[in-house]
Amino acid sequence: MSPVLKYDRGTLIMWEVPQVVAHLFTWDARSQLYRARGQFYREVSELLRGHGAPYRDEAARFQKLELSFARDITPYAHQKEALQAWKAAGRQGLVVLPTGAGKTLVAQLAMGATPRSTIICVPTIDLLHQWYSGLLAAFPDASIGLLGGGSRDETPILVSTYDSAAIHAEELASRYALLICDEAHHLPSDFTRVIAEMSLAPYRLGLTATPKRSDGREADLDSLLGPVVYERQPADLRGLALSEYREVQILVRLSAAEQARYDELIALRGAFLARMNIQLGSIDGWKQFVMQSGTLEGRRAMLAHREARALAYGTEGKLRVLEEVLANHPAERSLIFTDDNATVYRVSREFLIPAITHQTPVKERHTLLQAFRDGRYRTLVTSRVLNEGVDVPEASVAVVLSGTATEREHIQRLGRILRKVTGKQATLYEVVTEGTAEERVSKQRKGQWKPRGDSQVPAWEGINAPH
Repeated sequence: MSPVLKYDRGTLIMWEVPQVVAHLFTWDARSQLYRARGQFYREVSELLRGHGAPYRDEAARFQKLELSFARDITPYAHQKEALQAWKAAGRQGLVVLPTGAGKTLVAQLAMGATPRSTIICVPTIDLLHQWYSGLLAAFPDASIGLLGGGSRDETPILVSTYDSAAIHAEELASRYALLICDEAHHLPSDFTRVIAEMSLAPYRLGLTATPKRSDGREADLDSLLGPVVYERQPADLRGLALSEYREVQILVRLSAAEQARYDELIALRGAFLARMNIQLGSIDGWKQFVMQSGTLEGRRAMLAHREARALAYGTEGKLRVLEEVLANHPAERSLIFTDDNATVYRVSREFLIPAITHQTPVKERHTLLQAFRDGRYRTLVTSRVLNEGVDVPEASVAVVLSGTATEREHIQRLGRILRKVTGKQATLYEVVTEGTAEERVSKQRKGQWKPRGDSQVPAWEGINAPH
């Protein structure tokens, strides 16, 4: 009798394992059988078939689908290239495209080219509904369902939040042949990675503007979804799939009083870090700093760090720059980003601008975004809540008052103003406090990725000062 490959509780199981796949299985003494991670399903199947080893596959419950687009679609060249690269890589891997470059259509093209039962994982409820609406419009005859936000459907095409998919990973693992992960950088976390580890899906597509994570776990995406198979940056698509844009960095100086206080605080923090031999250039260093903040000296150093950061991020000079930026774009829709809610509410009060934070109720947020879309509001100020996972209406100006440290955050915020509109010129202003840690991290980020055609304004002399 041929060996049987089965699925049980997130794992592949066999009672007897052919030698060719023995390295993928481990013996489970409790259940008296061999187990392997679900994600090895494709490798196990290919090895057994390639070596002519007889076996019966009773693990997968995939469905073939009939998918046809409801409308004629003409993808951009980069979308066709991304699809071909993914297919050439064996229908596994990561596609890296900037926000606004049409990652969702790439996924729909992949589904059309791989008509099998599909699960799409997204990080937020907003994206859950956006994907659902988009799939209904693309494939109106298909059975499409939701998992999350109060829904728990069992359909051949399922859109789920990462959290819901992780909770139900065992029961979903054997049903879907194609696993699509939007904002795929969320996948490697301790809680959500089980989605890919348990899944039998032989076909996997990850979508992201940048795979990088602060903990370095983006390397795990290679084994969970596959390597990067196609990548484009905003500068590669400007004027083509994305609007023409420019980036302007504006350096502002602390006032004399602010600078004196900033130097005092940094000296206090620096002395403590030197005594404790703590380096803040790594995650481990920050963990040590946080651990030490439970002591009296450590708490004083941490409070000094936070106050210095608040001074750099919230200097009065930034508000004067913001006033001039908005005056120079009186008719354009603008988004203002800050690193913290306190600055959001301060800008909202002083400039009479509607604000959106994680504290904003869902209905109010939708109302504000709709008013922005309709043109009733010209400007919105927000912290990080609009970085990803939200369909932000058309805007052509972004002002980053603070929060410039990571490549992902920068690309996400730039992407909010890059949606293609004929004749549109988008501008991203990055307002950075000179001579502080904020300037250093901004330079570090630009060392990782530097868009072409940037301009820089010297320490604040006005936006229209000669470059």
